[in-house]
Amino acid sequence: MRLNVFGLVVADMPRALAFYRRLGLDVPEAEDKSPHVEHVLDGGVKLCWDTVETVRSFMPEWSAPTGGSRIGLAFECSSPAEVDRVYGELAAAGHDGHKAPWDAFWGQRYAVLHDPDGNSVELYAAL
Repeated sequence: MRLNVFGLVVADMPRALAFYRRLGLDVPEAEDKSPHVEHVLDGGVKLCWDTVETVRSFMPEWSAPTGGSRIGLAFECSSPAEVDRVYGELAAAGHDGHKAPWDAFWGQRYAVLHDPDGNSVELYAAL
């Protein structure tokens, strides 16, 4: 058995994909109209997005979790400066910059944003 897919449920596909494009993922804009989108990351793991309607088509009782982020995704950056740059660009574009970049005691430059659906998106690089 091998874990190879992470799936996110999104309320607004174009808005969600725009966030992840700004993050640096090369997801074609033509996918904005799709109810299910798959993107293969470096290393072969897939990040997928499904609309609420898609999920409810096979699980009608589904409801969005409450009380915190649904999942946390951590993206390794090439340098501490890249953490700062990417965080700054996303926050300036109006995305929720949950925790501004800081030098963490575990030896990484770290920052936390929330995607449009409230999922935790973490950026990090070795100090």
